[in-house]
Amino acid sequence: MARRSHLTEVGCIACDELEELGAGQREGWLDDPSLLAALHPHALALAHAARSLVLVLSWDPDPSSPRHSVKIRPSLAADDGHISALEWLPFGDLLALALGTSAGLLLVYSRTGDLVHKQILHPGRVMRMRFRETKGVFSQDSAASEELCVVLPGAIARFDGSDIQSSLRRWFQEEGLRVWENRFQNREAEDENSYRRIPFQLWNVSKFGPCADAAITGLMPPPLLEGQSSQFYYCAVTIGEDAVISAYRLSEDRSRSLVGAILSKVVPATISTLSSFSKMIWWSEQTSTKKPHTKPQPFAKALPLTCLKDPPRKGEKLTLSPGGTLAAITDSLGRILLLDTKALVVVRLWKGYRDACCLFMEMLVSRDKASSSTYHEHTKNDYCLCLAIHAPRKGIIEIWKMRTGPRVLAIQCPKGSKILQPSTRFESSTSSYIPLEVFLLNGDSGQLSVLHGSIG
Repeated sequence: MARRSHLTEVGCIACDELEELGAGQREGWLDDPSLLAALHPHALALAHAARSLVLVLSWDPDPSSPRHSVKIRPSLAADDGHISALEWLPFGDLLALALGTSAGLLLVYSRTGDLVHKQILHPGRVMRMRFRETKGVFSQDSAASEELCVVLPGAIARFDGSDIQSSLRRWFQEEGLRVWENRFQNREAEDENSYRRIPFQLWNVSKFGPCADAAITGLMPPPLLEGQSSQFYYCAVTIGEDAVISAYRLSEDRSRSLVGAILSKVVPATISTLSSFSKMIWWSEQTSTKKPHTKPQPFAKALPLTCLKDPPRKGEKLTLSPGGTLAAITDSLGRILLLDTKALVVVRLWKGYRDACCLFMEMLVSRDKASSSTYHEHTKNDYCLCLAIHAPRKGIIEIWKMRTGPRVLAIQCPKGSKILQPSTRFESSTSSYIPLEVFLLNGDSGQLSVLHGSIG
């Protein structure tokens, strides 16, 4: 009897351009810490920090089909740092790629490689960017929304998806005018003051030391004495060297909302207009080459809730479940902690998984009603939340049922592979529920496969 495979190939990214990122130079080139990856249903973005190169690759199931790639080489000055984070920003028909730098700079590019936005966030390295599609997580209703969480060593920032989407839509609408302007100026060389600032919230989360990763899990109740407060409060979980796990209550800073909104729109537009006017009358050569100092945005209020200190254990990586109610945390001792983000309690622990990578996924639960019919449109209730653990030292991917269920699958994977997950779910031609999936990228062959299976 043939052995059943739980990997289905969905495409291939193999091309000559990958050599610029280190492919073929050594086995396991995907394990390079300077190499960053971000997956989207239609493309894969790979960035190399040391080479200041971003490669956007599309894939096709047919290996003989031509590969379409876009190269992005950000014009980064010495004080702009190097590429340190990468994430897709999908908003329906709008798609952009966000880059974070080691100097706290946010760059947004179109899929064709044009610079859309440039903005300084906070002094420090952008360690992680996490785009999330939420439904009833950051709002009281069931409407879908998005948010971008940016993690820095001692701070965490949050962008509302509607603000980013408005900025992208404005950029694409003004594309014709911008083509004419680019005949006279290079937008890559402009500083962040020439762009309309996208508003965001910033919190200091360094009470228990710098963090290696963090995430905003969702809304949380207000403090006890503010039961009827109209202000939003978010829960943030951080991990790091001094405290394996820390939690904070983040207050949305609304005191600056009106003034901040006016300044964020009027000041950059005024500066951009004056800059364009000076260039038109040939004053550009008389301007100072020194970059103007950007005043850091003040912090909103962050109240520490709890922390777990267990030296010499150090938190390394964090991943959130779709609803934000669970977080899987890997540490320096080869353990994986499953955290209930509502109760802020560790509910499960795995040992012996050094250098592991975790991603949540949804697996189909086999039921009689599904097997009795040749055609069945699956709903969310037909799927079960699981955790995929990639253990590269063991060469396997294990899938565990949440929260306390058994291991349901163990899949062998080639050395030098990497598991990925898109920031948005793959589109479906049917009305069936689209589950959360995990993909495996084979660094040697360039094959991209999706993990699948069912729980009996």
